[in-house]
Amino acid sequence: MGAVMLVGGVIALIVYVSVLFFLGGFAWYLAISIVAFIAVAAVCGILAWIGYTLTTTPKPIEEIEKEIERETYRETMEKQET
Repeated sequence: MGAVMLVGGVIALIVYVSVLFFLGGFAWYLAISIVAFIAVAAVCGILAWIGYTLTTTPKPIEEIEKEIERETYRETMEKQET
């Protein structure tokens, strides 16, 4: 699967660059616009996903962190006792 993704990415890059250099003009404008849109959409999508995750978390993050610290402390104490 990884090899297919690698080859597909390289082929897509070659096609993208060749289209830009051979068509020029409008192709540059269109390509840059599409790439900029995808980049901005990806960043906004990631931010929205993080916001959704934080909103739908059943416990506050601070409480989860305290539970993890307590569990780590317990494990450390158990190891020291043995």
